[in-house]
Amino acid sequence: MTGIGCIADDYTGGTDVAAGLRRAGLRVALVFGVPTSGQDLPPCDAAVVAMKFRTASVEKASQDVAAAFDLLTSQGVQRFYYKYCSTFDSTPEGNIGPITDLLLRLTGMQTSVICPSSPVHNRTVYQGHLFVGDRLLSESPLRRHPLTPMTDPDLVRFLAGQTAGRVGLVSWADVATGPSAVREAVDRLARSGVRHVVTDAISAGDLRTVVSAIQDRSLLTGGAGLAEAWAELVHDRRDNGANSPDGDTSS
Repeated sequence: MTGIGCIADDYTGGTDVAAGLRRAGLRVALVFGVPTSGQDLPPCDAAVVAMKFRTASVEKASQDVAAAFDLLTSQGVQRFYYKYCSTFDSTPEGNIGPITDLLLRLTGMQTSVICPSSPVHNRTVYQGHLFVGDRLLSESPLRRHPLTPMTDPDLVRFLAGQTAGRVGLVSWADVATGPSAVREAVDRLARSGVRHVVTDAISAGDLRTVVSAIQDRSLLTGGAGLAEAWAELVHDRRDNGANSPDGDTSS
């Protein structure tokens, strides 16, 4: 059974996340384009569907993601990863917020985790603000992107403009304390009605802490960094004889 199904919003991102999953030791199938009816996947631990919906209309993006979700569920996938750019490339209207909302509905989850950090590429999140190297996102060349100019580095504020769901933050102070603190913070925010939880992460170790806290959820979202950290834990658990995380859909 395919353990992880990843939906990527562009081809480059799909390739990046597939490479990260493979580095972690998983067998990976990579599919380009919107899936067709009856399409099958080869035997694999993780499947990545790479499409081009980053700047598409919300309606078109939602249709494409629903088709990818149908393909992945038909292959027995119960754990999903939504991969977007580590610089959170999107317009003020979406598509990160609307697609995450859609995937929450499809998976039956109550809250999402938003973690675009990719420290290996010098993309980090601190106090909810996205940095490119030592510069805020809004001070990086991305502020002049022709399609998705990123002029607001505050991910909580920026994402709140794309979704009707409340957005909250798990700060680095909790991440530095460890997985239990992150898990408690996420659960506390969820109980207060927060639907999307942005998590700080400034190192590869932080990504592993975050994913250790939330690995039993059926939907994670972020850059390639969090996906690779998740795959490493899946691989480690398998090697250690632990149960595969395929069946648990805790919210």
